[in-house]
Amino acid sequence: MQARTSDPEQDGWWHYKRSLASRVTVLTTLAVGLTVAFVALGAYVTVRVQMQSTLDAALLDRAERAAQTSTLAELNRAEFPSWAFGAADVRIAFLNAVGRGRSIDGAGEIPLGTPELEVAAGKRAHSIRTLDADGVRYRVVTVPTQEKGVALVIAQSLSSQEQVLDRLGLVMLCFGLAGVIVAGLAGWGVARNGLRPVRRLTAKAEEIARTDRLTPIKVEGTDEIARLSTAFNSMLVSLDASRDRQRQLIADASHELRTPLTSLRTNLDLLIQADASGGLPPAARSELLEDVRAQIDEMTTLIGDLVELARDEHGSHVVATVDLADVLDRAITRVRRRAPGVSFDVRARDWWVTGEEASLERAVTNLLDNAAKWSPDGGTVTVRLDEGVLTVSDEGPGIAEADRPKVFERFYRSEESRAMPGSGLGLSIVRQTALRHSGWVDATAAPGGGACLTLTLPGSPTPPAAE
Repeated sequence: MQARTSDPEQDGWWHYKRSLASRVTVLTTLAVGLTVAFVALGAYVTVRVQMQSTLDAALLDRAERAAQTSTLAELNRAEFPSWAFGAADVRIAFLNAVGRGRSIDGAGEIPLGTPELEVAAGKRAHSIRTLDADGVRYRVVTVPTQEKGVALVIAQSLSSQEQVLDRLGLVMLCFGLAGVIVAGLAGWGVARNGLRPVRRLTAKAEEIARTDRLTPIKVEGTDEIARLSTAFNSMLVSLDASRDRQRQLIADASHELRTPLTSLRTNLDLLIQADASGGLPPAARSELLEDVRAQIDEMTTLIGDLVELARDEHGSHVVATVDLADVLDRAITRVRRRAPGVSFDVRARDWWVTGEEASLERAVTNLLDNAAKWSPDGGTVTVRLDEGVLTVSDEGPGIAEADRPKVFERFYRSEESRAMPGSGLGLSIVRQTALRHSGWVDATAAPGGGACLTLTLPGSPTPPAAE
């Protein structure tokens, strides 16, 4: 026999399959119902106890006063109906110490017991309890009389009290049910009205999933739902901006890749045509192949920068405590090999940053590569690292003031730099790395007339373990 497998979607709690409004209504109704039930039960018990306490006090007072009257012996030898005492629901009897009892109203006997015998024998001051006689419940009070060995028994019927309690219970039940029904209707109305912003938010999310239109929703009020709507709108704005950046990245990448691809194809076609017609001179052929190699290097750099941007935006990062001075030292070593004609004047003090070491090294390397690219042969790149501020100054032509706010944008290249090699993504990677590490970048003019790029990162002059 194959065992039945449990389906979480079918075996889950039933209320999770209902709408939120119906769940709020059910929970509100249950809460109100339990509250009404406890209040009604408490009121019923309180009234019952209070009525019985009042009845006991009244019966005991009446019995004690009756036991002190001089006519009690007359009552013991005669029979009087209950109505003669002004109360048809009251029964009076005498009980001696040997257990003989006599009812003076001529009605049936009340089943008395040990508590009443103890009162007649003088062992107890009085007794009060509830007894059944002929299907009627009585509250029985027993007190000693002036005659030794005889006790007076007064029994008060509880029929009227029970009728009052029954009516009280019925009234409370009716009003409780009415209250539960009203609470259910009120809960449904409150849930419908209170959850209207949630339904609107749900409908908007479904519309976005269906139409891909990122239109913000209207925010009403300042409650939690309004805060949720505001957060949802902020998410839409961020999603729209991310989508725009993605589209811009694809458009710019396709535009930037088209130029080297076109040049590469043209050069390859020229080589094929030249080989078909006898070939090019060695010098021209070498120049053409060098141009092809440069275009391949440009494409490789561009693709690497695009991968780096995509990794920074969507990848996971290993965060650790990094000494920025060590990162700078490794970057200087790498750039010196690529730019042997440029000298580097470096002064750095330790600065510990919490972040991703590989991204920081790539950003610092890009700053140094940019300075080396614009420095003339024999020029000097000045590098300073002090209190988390890394400045890289070159001796090149500098950056025009109008271009300085744009040099960190993706694929931006000024008129002067269009003839220079590069992808236009290096400084964009620097800015993105800085922002991800809670820092910032800036471009100004160097004192010698070149460009001065500044990378500022928050951190500490000593490692956290040494603080």
